[in-house]
Amino acid sequence: MKITNVLVLAAGLTVSGAAAVAPAQETKKPVATAADLPVHTYTIEGKASEFMQSKEPFAKFAAQLRADIEKTLAEYDIKDRTTLKDKTLTLAQIAAFEGRWNDVPALVEQVRGLEEKESKRLMTGATLLAYAEAKKTGATGEAFTGAFKKSLAARVGAMPWNVVAEEVKSARGRAQMITRDFVIGQVTSQLDPMVEASQGKLSSDFAANLVNLRLALDHMIAVQPAVAEVYGAMIEKNSVAMADDWTPTLVDLTGMKGTPVVIGVWDSGVDAKALGDAMWVNTREQVNGKDDDGNGFVDDVNGIAFDLHEQRTPDLLHPLDELKGERDIVVAHTKGMMDLRAAVESPEADALRKHMATLKPEAVGAFIEDLGLFGNHAHGTHVAGIAADRNPFARILGARLTFDFRQIPLVTPSEEVARRMAENYKATTEYFGRAGVRVVNMSWGGSIKDVEAQIEMKLPNLSAEERREMARKLFDIGAQGLREAMASQPGILFVAAAGNSDNDNTFAELVPSGFSLPNMITVGAIDSAGKPTGFTTFGKNVTLYANGFEVDSYIPGGTRMKFSGTSMAAPQVTNLAGKLFALRPELTVGEAIDLIRRGADPLPGHEGRLIINQKKTIELLKK
Repeated sequence: MKITNVLVLAAGLTVSGAAAVAPAQETKKPVATAADLPVHTYTIEGKASEFMQSKEPFAKFAAQLRADIEKTLAEYDIKDRTTLKDKTLTLAQIAAFEGRWNDVPALVEQVRGLEEKESKRLMTGATLLAYAEAKKTGATGEAFTGAFKKSLAARVGAMPWNVVAEEVKSARGRAQMITRDFVIGQVTSQLDPMVEASQGKLSSDFAANLVNLRLALDHMIAVQPAVAEVYGAMIEKNSVAMADDWTPTLVDLTGMKGTPVVIGVWDSGVDAKALGDAMWVNTREQVNGKDDDGNGFVDDVNGIAFDLHEQRTPDLLHPLDELKGERDIVVAHTKGMMDLRAAVESPEADALRKHMATLKPEAVGAFIEDLGLFGNHAHGTHVAGIAADRNPFARILGARLTFDFRQIPLVTPSEEVARRMAENYKATTEYFGRAGVRVVNMSWGGSIKDVEAQIEMKLPNLSAEERREMARKLFDIGAQGLREAMASQPGILFVAAAGNSDNDNTFAELVPSGFSLPNMITVGAIDSAGKPTGFTTFGKNVTLYANGFEVDSYIPGGTRMKFSGTSMAAPQVTNLAGKLFALRPELTVGEAIDLIRRGADPLPGHEGRLIINQKKTIELLKK
């Protein structure tokens, strides 16, 4: 659960945008993946947080960024819709920053024309368009706010509620959280140290976000109370519970005859106490600080773990040692954030609103890192709870990876670390094989751009070309190692989460999401009514979908909380596979995949896409 940019992007401060798209020409450079796109470097005067609020220096920067984007679109043959949307988004934001409000509607329409998800297509730029329309009236003060609310209510009110409800609820929640100090604090905690270390250099991968944040400061934050008011009225008016077409399809194996099935949860760590009897147990090992069974892992009673430095550790659950705030408060704020996004009024949601209103820039970094750390702490347990749900034969084997939660990563990327990571992938899958694991859930992933961003943050003096070359080398080491490790265990079904960035997993080179292996399934997210979520990543191998919206499960300590993401959709498929193997242990991976696909229902309006159906699949198994 990455928090860093979620609040700003989610607050309606951006459109899903992109830039003017010229007709493809034979002379354009082909673009097969995101790594083929050019990366520009910009000079930032002084601190990024101060530069972002400057006048002439920032205007010059925005103009250069605009010129670079337009040149990229003119010279590169970009077919990836997400990339085009993102670049046009930045052009629309620059137009707004420069006061070219008449140019904003056309750019937003270009973005909408590139959007395939109906909910995103309808909602994209709604706030920005309403703001531009209010600007044209020449009104100021309360009159401007009134014009903005009227325009926004008319635009969104005319949209089909069953299509845009999720987007409206999420936007309202973000509007209730975002503040000027929070925006400045984001830059202070992450970009300020990066720019200082690089002596004033910043790549285009981070530069576009500065425009988004500047637009927020200049215009959009001021109207967020109005956004919350308008969307709140719509939510109240349409306060009908979302249809639940998902729960009736689930199967409970309690009382049935079956065989224990080992399910691997390869994630950020699992709380064995929270899962109780559902945990796998290595009977040859004891918790005594020794490697009793001589397999190279100490105290691996319920599974194995690797820390941030890719070293083996006996701690199956991600520790909270570096938490700056009180655990109970961080837990409450996490729940409050989830509740606000789902338009659920709760004491936690109210407490988070009040906390965000008083949060000063210098405290933002710690707040973000605490949420990120607790997210790592809770994520794997939540996933494991879904994977074991209604399956008394499930035996969860935890395999912990460790993800950084810091604004500036702790570990410096290197070939040594990348090769250790690849070796650990192999060690993990071999461990799964020896333990008799039948299905493994992988609700995590990354891309070459993630590696490149980490390099920029930790090795800021490298040139753009050096960063790109290094990122390609390190990424390929890890990706190849992971692919080979998974392929080496053909008797295990690996289930991967598609991703939460509403992008093409092939173009973005997402791993493991973008892999195509005979013993692997990649899963996208729908809500309980069967509609694809706005966040779900897509791709040619993302043909199976499951509920990933507001899914209830355990968190460490044994309490429960609702999380959303393809991270929650993937274990729904893992859960079904686990039930199949429990009922029919002799099933092969190929047979299990075939049953899951044949028992699935068509995803309306998305040819070739399927929603898993446990009841139908189990019925096919019985036949």
